[in-house]
Amino acid sequence: MLTKYVRPGEKVELQTVERSILGSVSDKKAYASKVYDVISDEQIEILMPMEKTKLILLPVDGEYDICFYTKQGLYQCYVKIIDRYKSDNNFILLCEPTSNLRKHQRREYYRFSCILNMNSRELEEEEIEAVEKNEFYFQPGLPLRKSVIVDISGGGVRFVSNYKYEPETVIYLSYKLMINGREKEYEIAGKILAAKEIDNRPGEYEHRLQYLNMESSEREEIIRYIFEEERKNRQRKNGF
Repeated sequence: MLTKYVRPGEKVELQTVERSILGSVSDKKAYASKVYDVISDEQIEILMPMEKTKLILLPVDGEYDICFYTKQGLYQCYVKIIDRYKSDNNFILLCEPTSNLRKHQRREYYRFSCILNMNSRELEEEEIEAVEKNEFYFQPGLPLRKSVIVDISGGGVRFVSNYKYEPETVIYLSYKLMINGREKEYEIAGKILAAKEIDNRPGEYEHRLQYLNMESSEREEIIRYIFEEERKNRQRKNGF
């Protein structure tokens, strides 16, 4: 399966996996990296991830939930690191799958810190009804509130504003990203998961929002944007 769907150079995200005494799995820290080589369906080489200018020495025998960002979409499996070494000035993790590769329906996403302008408003009743029917309808021309996105992922955003939405509120939000050298506006329905006043900043509120009914093509476009921006940040920090 790996040799069929995964190619060298494709982006990956690794999440640490911890197993409880009862055997349940919980995902922890996420690391962005790339496929170095696909040796076989049983072995794959991943570039060792970096934070700022430092290599992250993931441990041999560590188990990770890995997501591959392929041309066919997102694929996921669990892997175990069986070796670490250097090849052609690249630091490599040799991994073996411990589960089957499958099309990935993600619940947690790598979050990218950023500063993006955002507009939003609560949805009208007919718009909420459309969302509940898995349809897309936004009434144009209604007044919008301004805020700032401080991190973004394929699953939602965290934003800061001088007003507060209550948890479970369903809102319209829009923001712009540079995609393939051109600015693209995203118009999305989202649900407020949490909202709180920021410590030592009275009158300012932090919100966590989950996207609703997002097209898979748009979600993957946002994920590709995040990985591209991470790559640019690493190059700037390394002086390229």
